[in-house]
Parts: sequence; structure tokens; C-alpha cells
Amino acid sequence: MRLHRNLVYTTIDSLNAIFNEGEYADKVVARALKKDKRWGSSDRKFVAETIYEIVRWKRLYAEIAEVKEPFDRDNLWRMFAAWAVLRGYPIPDWRQLEGTPERKIKGRFDELSKIRVYKESIPDWMDALGVAELGEKKWATEIAAQNQPAKVILRTNTLKTTKEKLRALLMDLNIETEYIPNQPDALVLKERANVFLTDAFKEGFFEVQDASSQLVASFLDVAPGMRVVDTCAGAGGKTLHMASLMENKGQLIAMDLYESKLKQLKLRAKRNGAFNIEYRIIDSTKVIKKLHEKADRVLIDAPCSGLGVLKRNPDAKWKLQPEFIENIKKVQAEVLENYSKIVKPGGKLVYATCSILPSENENQIKNFLKTEIGKEFTFVKDVKILASESGFDGFYMAKMERKLKSSPTN
Repeated sequence: MRLHRNLVYTTIDSLNAIFNEGEYADKVVARALKKDKRWGSSDRKFVAETIYEIVRWKRLYAEIAEVKEPFDRDNLWRMFAAWAVLRGYPIPDWRQLEGTPERKIKGRFDELSKIRVYKESIPDWMDALGVAELGEKKWATEIAAQNQPAKVILRTNTLKTTKEKLRALLMDLNIETEYIPNQPDALVLKERANVFLTDAFKEGFFEVQDASSQLVASFLDVAPGMRVVDTCAGAGGKTLHMASLMENKGQLIAMDLYESKLKQLKLRAKRNGAFNIEYRIIDSTKVIKKLHEKADRVLIDAPCSGLGVLKRNPDAKWKLQPEFIENIKKVQAEVLENYSKIVKPGGKLVYATCSILPSENENQIKNFLKTEIGKEFTFVKDVKILASESGFDGFYMAKMERKLKSSPTN
């Protein structure tokens, strides 16, 4: 087990882009993996995992290395050295790693591991918020679970194949998968693999979608022939799942503020063979008003803090700010009030977030039900998913039904 210079240099360059240039870790990793065609799978695995680990544990490694932001390249090398020592790598005699204090690094790690903001490597404000919203015990177990790397979960596209056939197809490619109990379309990879290079992906047999996210479409009770609206569709993971549950029958309207996201969804829909989707950019209030009381089902996959998906987005710990969370809660309330009007009497609405904070979840629903439009809805049920309990993303979904209008009396 030894360190290879070109892999480590790529890691340092990537960390610089993430920490100092504000780039997103997933984009940086994807670019890094294309750097050298001669790299084998173990080389690419080293680069991807090392970048993500140092991003995930940034605060801990910075404290051990006694460096502060903004990190210059010497600082990044010192953080890398701390990572390498704690991972048991022999330190090579490279100029950048000269004088690495191995015993001190191990001692500092033992000392800092007793303090949660370092042990779990989170900002002070996030720790305080987690304790305030979830309580000391629940937050401690949840943030520890959120620091475990995310599993790769596939969702079978039932418009084109079955879960059993997909599993067999992937097995032929030496990609082993397992079923997830009570998840009819999900397969979890036993080991990480680049599934996007497979013909099965190119032919639209599956999408990559976390197990928690896969619960939303069926929770909305969509069925063939309905008119369904996905109001915050984005690039459309849940839209595509709904299209498959609707068997391409009925009308599925995907809406978003950003045309670029809907363009991505169009490409994915084509690959998936989903052709009952209409695309509408929300460029004015008229787009919403035209649909008032027209939909059997409405999904509001609301913008949120993303504090349920730190497993797969560890850099969000450092990009997220407390002001953003306060602002997004106002957006959530507005979105609920405006988009709920699309539901027709007798229709159903699901509000979902990938957050674990009650203030973004059940409290939003309680407040909504007290509003003028909210009084027209009956709360049906909600589901709260914690990463510490499920092993998957933290998630929330609430289902409401719009009351039928009483007929006027003579």
C-alpha cells in the first residue's frame, strides 16, 4: 500500500478547486477521473474516495494540520498528510510531505475525536441547529450516519424491464446487486461501479436514485390515466418514476423555474421511453394559474437545506449557510401555498424534502393547514426518514387531500 504521485497531485488539485474556487465536489471528481486514461479502477477509486473523504472531514483534518482557510497548496498537503497518516499509508520522501509529524497527528486525532464538531466535522452553527431541532441524542446519531458514504441505488425503469431481468443483466457485467425490502424497483450495488458506462443505462433500463427518494412517487398514489403535476421537477428523477408508475398513460406535467433542468429531463425521458411528459417553465404566475384545480395529483418536491443528503453531498456542509435555511423556509411556505391550488377537489398533494429538520418539514405542514388554502386540505399522513434508521438518505413526505366542495343548498 503506497501513495502514487500523479494520483495524489490530482487529489490536491481537486481539493483546491472545491475549497478555494467554490466548485461542487461531484463535478470536480467526475473531471478528475477523466484525467488519465491509463488509470485502472483502483486508481480512480483512490482519487474519488480520497477527495470525498478529505471534503467530508475537512474541519477535522484542518484542525489536526493546524491550518486555516483559505487553504494554500502547502495547507492542502498538510491536510492530505493527516489523512494519509490516519489511513495507515507510509509517508513517502516527497518534498511536500517532509517532516510530517506522524505521532502528533495521531495524538491530535484522539484528542479532537472527543469533541463532536471535530469528530463529525461540522460547522458550529449546524451542530447547534441539529441539537435544537432534533435533540442531543437523535442529532448525534443522525450526523454520525450522515458521515457514512452513500450507497449506489438503482431504480428499475419498469417501462423497459423488470428488477429481476436488470439484476441478471448487471450480474453478467460482474456488477452485483441486492434487493431492498419493501422497495419494488430498487437495487443496491454491493460495490461501487461506474454504472453509467453500461449499455443497460444507455438503453434506459435504470436510473440512479436513492432508496428514500424512490418512495415518493408511490406515496403520491399516482395511477395510469391521471393528470399529475410535478411542480419542482428539476432534472426529473421523481418525474420519471411517476411516468413508469403511470405506464405512460395520462398526462404528467413537469414544471421548473430553470429551462436547463427541464432540458436534462427531456434527454433522460427519451432514454427512459417516457413519453407522457409535458414540460413547462415557470416564467410567470400565469403558468400556475392555468392549472388551478386541474390536477388529480401534485408533487411539491420543495427546495430545502439538503441536510438529509450530506452522505452524498459532503461539500454541502461547507457551502450551506444558516441564512440560506431561514430564507428557504419562506420559499417552502410560498411554494406550498401557491402550488397547492393546482390540486382539484378530491385530489392529493405530497410535500417532500430531503431535509431532516422539523422546521422544514412537519412544522411547514402545520402552518400550511392553518392558511386560507390549507384549510381546504385534510392531512392524510407523513413519513420521516432518518439516515441513522434507514441507512439511506434522510427524507420527509406529507400527504394531504383536497376536500370536495359541498354542493350549494337550495
